[in-house]
Amino acid sequence: MRLSQGRERPLTVHHLNQLLLVCSIVLLVAVAAVRISSRSGLPSLLVYLGIGIAMGQDGIGDIHFDNAELTQVIGYAALVVILAEGGLGTKWAEVKPALPAASALAVAGVAVSVGVTASAAHFLVGLEWRQALIIGAVVSSTDAAAVFSVLRKIPLPARVTGTLEAESGFNDAPVVILVVSFSTAGPVEHWYVLIGEIALELAIGAAVGLAVGWLGAWGLRHVALPASGLYPIAVMAIAVAAYAAGAIAHGSGFLAVYLASMVLGNARLPHWPATRGFAEGLGWIAQIGMFVLLGLLVTPHELGDDIVPALVIGLALTMVARPLSVVVSLLPFRVPWQEQTLMSWAGLRGAVPIILATIPMVQGVESSEKIFNIVFVLVVVYTLVQGPTLPWLARKLRLGKDAEAADLGIESAPLERLRGHLLSVAIPAGSRMHGVEVAELRLPAGAAVTLVVREGTSFVPLPTTVLRRGDELLVVATDPVRDAAERRLRAVGRGGKLAGWLGTDGTQNGT
Repeated sequence: MRLSQGRERPLTVHHLNQLLLVCSIVLLVAVAAVRISSRSGLPSLLVYLGIGIAMGQDGIGDIHFDNAELTQVIGYAALVVILAEGGLGTKWAEVKPALPAASALAVAGVAVSVGVTASAAHFLVGLEWRQALIIGAVVSSTDAAAVFSVLRKIPLPARVTGTLEAESGFNDAPVVILVVSFSTAGPVEHWYVLIGEIALELAIGAAVGLAVGWLGAWGLRHVALPASGLYPIAVMAIAVAAYAAGAIAHGSGFLAVYLASMVLGNARLPHWPATRGFAEGLGWIAQIGMFVLLGLLVTPHELGDDIVPALVIGLALTMVARPLSVVVSLLPFRVPWQEQTLMSWAGLRGAVPIILATIPMVQGVESSEKIFNIVFVLVVVYTLVQGPTLPWLARKLRLGKDAEAADLGIESAPLERLRGHLLSVAIPAGSRMHGVEVAELRLPAGAAVTLVVREGTSFVPLPTTVLRRGDELLVVATDPVRDAAERRLRAVGRGGKLAGWLGTDGTQNGT
């Protein structure tokens, strides 16, 4: 089987049947691999890359694939979905205090990292300055998929998680601009022009993303769709529209989709758990497809000469460039050294650098295959080292946070004719709402608990009904008090019946 730049014969239904069979088997194997990787600690992206390599010309599948342009297009599309899923799961209360530090890491930190890494590639490996700068730019972007998947499994302080997540969402934009600039014209003579272009594209992307996200959230909160399954589709469509609008406006589409998704993710939209599940599923499909395709593109028997250069450049990036960029960027923010150390080690790379390495291949840059091979080896080796050791480092630095009361799962369905919302509230095992009477919830006027489902049996509660773990509540709230009712329910879930006096509120700071 051959997949390459030139198509030998048109696609038929027979080919479609084969393609669907292969894709379904790959997805099933990849899903099973997630379970294996979670038990072994091996990053799942390496398993997906391995699947692609096994299917390639050096593997058992004997599929010849060398279409870098198609890989770049599909990779960009997958990255849009991954950034959208990451933005939807980003909590504004955690990111807001970290925005200045994350922005500094995404701009100044990237500049420092590119300079140091390119210098190492030039002086230590002997690459020409153009190739060295391209590699420095390509590997200076932390990977959103890797950061989101790893950090959300580690109980880190909110400032650390917020900074790293926001950085991974922000730094793709300037890095893409740098890689394209270096690939089309080599080193830029007037550096201030490049800085101006980056600033302008970031500003346009941010403006478009925030505007599209706000308009989309406003529309979904005020228009009741006829089916709950339409909300996830609408949310993802709005996020993709933000990327397209930002790119068409000559701004950063990647920044636009991340910011729009973050606005949507913090807008408390109807049927939110279903939307999050849908987005996570799309995110997994995007990651699997992207990594498998990248595995197909690489030719393992051609990597031998590039292993040592990749290890040298990766060592300079991991041990010098990344720590120096963190120290320089966070100097004004007085971040403790323990957190700086973790952020230095948590500069995870993944599919994004490999996708960006296809840009010089498409542009016809000299030695572009060597650039791609070096980046591929670097990402595989250092992801294998950094990902599994990050939880251990967090424990050694004593950056784990104490366990908090489990948050309530609240899903909202609009009641258009009644101008209200039906809130479905699930009380998890760790919630402090256990043992609270319905009357002690002290919901605002216009909101009331109308039904309790307990052990498969539903009943209308009395004011003296005591709530238990595992209960599911149906709360009807009118539009003006819906947000206040949610805040009160979350506050009781975290602080118990005395939440108001103890200072516990229901804002989403991890809620």
